[in-house]
Amino acid sequence: MTPVVLNVGFYNFVASDKILALIRSDSAPMRRLVQEARKSGTLIDATQGRKTKSVVFLNGGVTVASALSQETLARRLGGKEVQPYVGGADEAVAVRSEEQEVEADA
Repeated sequence: MTPVVLNVGFYNFVASDKILALIRSDSAPMRRLVQEARKSGTLIDATQGRKTKSVVFLNGGVTVASALSQETLARRLGGKEVQPYVGGADEAVAVRSEEQEVEADA
């Protein structure tokens, strides 16, 4: 079952039915697309100041920058990884886990 929302990192959520693509951000063309989206005001920066590792393209031309890898986002979207939710008993553990994953990929 596909989740209704996808946690793109640090308790930032995107409606999963609006997602068109999950793309790595390490190529020059992707970095240019992110900069163009930033200039045009269609970028949602969900990185919390960390390095952008993936870009999520949504219906309507909106672009989301995430500090999590596209593999992690795909696992969460496919239901193979439990998504941390705000207010859950393991919220602090989930935040530390995301921070460790971001640092490990750096």
